[in-house]
Amino acid sequence: QVQLVESGGGLVQAGGSLRLSCAASGRTFSSGWFRQAPGKEREFVAAITWSGGSTYYADSVKGRFTISRDNAKNTVYLQMNSLKPEDTAVYYCAAGAIITRARYGYDYWGQGTQVTVSS
Repeated sequence: QVQLVESGGGLVQAGGSLRLSCAASGRTFSSGWFRQAPGKEREFVAAITWSGGSTYYADSVKGRFTISRDNAKNTVYLQMNSLKPEDTAVYYCAAGAIITRARYGYDYWGQGTQVTVSS
């Protein structure tokens, strides 16, 4: 069983930046970030393979967010720049055997960290 713990969320003004971290209790394979705003479905944000050689992004964050990982630390990061109020959500990290944009493709989930972007 792998446990995932997110950190780095908070309140930031529009145009600002935040870096989220997801620390895993053991080795993970592919990892992803999802987010869920109030009253909305949980949606894909970004994903990365274990090697870091392949990354995928939702169109809404492409060019603003960057996913990366440090396997020596069992940690995945999400650097978020040029934040917009519509980025406000609870952000979840996930890990699984395959890389996918689909929620059901991930076996392990963190508890989430709140990101609030004020206008």
